[in-house]
Amino acid sequence: MTARPTVRTYPFGVSLTAIAASVLLLAACTGKDQNAAGAPPGGMPALPVSVLEMQPTKVETSVEAVAQTEGAREVEVRARVGGILMKRLYEEGAAVKAGQPLFQIDREPLEVAVAQARAQLGETRARVEQTLREAARLKALLAQQAISQREYDTASSDNAVAQAAVQAAQATLRQAELNLSWSTVTAPVAGVTGRAVVSEGTLVAAGGTTLLTTVVQLNPMWVRFSIAQNELATAMPDGRFKPQAIRGVELILPDGSTYPVRGKLNFAASQVSPTLGTIQLRGEFPNPDGALLPGQFVRARLLTGERDGVFKVPQHAVMQTDKGPVVMLAGADNKVEPRPVKTGQWSGKDWVILGGLKAGDKVIVDNLIKARPGAPIAPHAAGEGPGAPAAKPAAAAPATPAKG
Repeated sequence: MTARPTVRTYPFGVSLTAIAASVLLLAACTGKDQNAAGAPPGGMPALPVSVLEMQPTKVETSVEAVAQTEGAREVEVRARVGGILMKRLYEEGAAVKAGQPLFQIDREPLEVAVAQARAQLGETRARVEQTLREAARLKALLAQQAISQREYDTASSDNAVAQAAVQAAQATLRQAELNLSWSTVTAPVAGVTGRAVVSEGTLVAAGGTTLLTTVVQLNPMWVRFSIAQNELATAMPDGRFKPQAIRGVELILPDGSTYPVRGKLNFAASQVSPTLGTIQLRGEFPNPDGALLPGQFVRARLLTGERDGVFKVPQHAVMQTDKGPVVMLAGADNKVEPRPVKTGQWSGKDWVILGGLKAGDKVIVDNLIKARPGAPIAPHAAGEGPGAPAAKPAAAAPATPAKG
């Protein structure tokens, strides 16, 4: 005989099987009520997102390129005369004025050369005076027909040679004096000095073959860069690069900030590089406080004009796909709608959108990882809704004691 299963009973005569069935039925009803109250028909909750409503605007057109700074004047300081370098007269790395002494070369041999040139000039002048007196005497004798014309002409020729010797002696003295003055090497331009390449006691060669130091003029600062010809043509309003139409140059520093003063274009090459297809350009920026230093790698932004009827979208809201840039829109039925767009340049932290959007479109700017195409969303304006700071609750009124 088969044993009958034992049914354990609880107070009030309720079995364990009935209790389990009741719990499952209650849970099913509760879940159904919750889905009906808080979820859309598809069962997926609406994703809260922030949106920006697009309005056409006007932006400056520009093109950027990697650039490098350089001093407006970068001069190599060399000695014009030879000799022993006696002393350095400046502090390395300090700012100097034009004409300020930098080095002193031994003056003594040059002073001796000046003295010799002066003595030579005095001797030559004395010889000239003697020939002049002799010429006057011979002229009187020629008038008396005491000498021949040939003798007088010979004396006159000697006088001309003596006069030329005086001029040569004067030139020698002038050169000696110049050499003496050049023994003090001065700054050719105002700027900031570099390190001293040679030290005291070094024999400096004549003719400027020995480099002593450098002087760099920091104000203004120049910035060199090159831009492809087709990029320039695309950025210009009429499709042709015209240096006179450039509105200015902006400088993006290595830390990503923009230099506070806008510069100007002071050079544009007259021909395109045949190997790279680029045009060499140079901007000029005021640098009174020396914030810019020569040799820095920066980015130069060439301002080429204005473009009207475009839209600005935050850079993080533009997604790059294999089919091009795409933004996510909040559609009319509050669902995610991908929209291909045509991007232009950057404007601060925004992308400039040239095509694909129209006025009134609502671009999703957050929760983009979760925003799948066709997914339901709960859009709100950026800075409002769930992401905005919550209002402070009102202070509660003091409780009133209950009456007994």
